[in-house]
Amino acid sequence: MARVLVIEDNPDNLELMTYLLKAFGYSVLTAVDGEAGIARIAQEKPDLVVCDIHLPKADGYEVARRTKADPSLAGIPMVAVTALAMVGDRDRVLAAGFDGYLTKPIDPQTFIGDLEGYFLQPCAQVATVAWTENVVAEQLPRCDAKVLLVDDLPVNRELLRSILEPLGYRLRMAADAHEAYALACQEKPDLILSDLLMPRQDGLAFIRQVKGDPGLADVPFVLLSSSDWGVKDRHAALELGAARFIQRPIEPRHLLDEIAACLQSAKESKHGHHTDR
Repeated sequence: MARVLVIEDNPDNLELMTYLLKAFGYSVLTAVDGEAGIARIAQEKPDLVVCDIHLPKADGYEVARRTKADPSLAGIPMVAVTALAMVGDRDRVLAAGFDGYLTKPIDPQTFIGDLEGYFLQPCAQVATVAWTENVVAEQLPRCDAKVLLVDDLPVNRELLRSILEPLGYRLRMAADAHEAYALACQEKPDLILSDLLMPRQDGLAFIRQVKGDPGLADVPFVLLSSSDWGVKDRHAALELGAARFIQRPIEPRHLLDEIAACLQSAKESKHGHHTDR
């Protein structure tokens, strides 16, 4: 598993980058100032450093210069994350020793792809290969159920695809609830796996729409969320008919177990049996 050190003093930026990296299979290390970042690079020797430029104690330029001056660390790829946009900023960033840079605010939809060029093998490919090998090694049960996957972030859709497809699940994917509902009407899925927070129509509104359609009302509906579930959200989702709540970052075996339980419960309901969930 590739290890990435993120050096960032802004809590929101650090949380976002950490989430995106973990979602795609990276092991993430963090530091919130330049001096701590320099120490962690020397101690951990990560596979990649993602570093803010404006940092307390030592700025990003100093982090890069001191890292690249050490022969034992000089080969570690370093990517600057910066809001700088003045003429000459790019040259200064590269001259300090960075191998590349990304501009702030980062784009969640392209962030992982932008970083993958700095690895010998893309992380997404590594994660997919590793999970596929686990599927073979553990002889996990296969399933050909039709799953409708709804998420506005390509990185999230790709991660879920890499978990489900090796086991035989037949996926249809949509970037928003409007597109997903049209797909569900075209071909009824066996299960819907939807993000909670989406533009225009969120997951709760989408459940309401699905459960209000007589042709789709019996389809198990699983909600995914990157934020902590509040009591109000949980109660509202249960009232609307959500079968499961899954918190990101996703653990593949937990996801598969929850999906299998939903499909089994739906199967038993069709045959007149009742379960305790």
